[in-house]
Amino acid sequence: MASDEPNVSIGRADNSSFAFGANARAETHNTTATARDETAEQLLAAVRELRADLARLRENEQVARLDSTLADTEEEITRTGTAGEGRIQRLREALTDAQSVLTLFSSAAAVAGLLGM
Repeated sequence: MASDEPNVSIGRADNSSFAFGANARAETHNTTATARDETAEQLLAAVRELRADLARLRENEQVARLDSTLADTEEEITRTGTAGEGRIQRLREALTDAQSVLTLFSSAAAVAGLLGM
């Protein structure tokens, strides 16, 4: 290192960004996990269990629609900490449509029970 170069020392820098140089740019996007209440946690666990059970079935239109709706529900709960009423309604409809396929799975009963069906 030449004697005219600055000496830079960075200690602990949690959740920080640094940029060096003439055209340098630094951005930090810190997020925290969204808090979920007990009901959302139970629904998320039941949704995941039902999706795992659905993977064992031969896919048809009802199974594909239900799996897609479950995936959307899982994503929404993970992202926001809850499932909105519109999402819950779509999940209820998908469960009702796939009822003949779902009688085999206790996980379907768990999701339906958490939705008040």
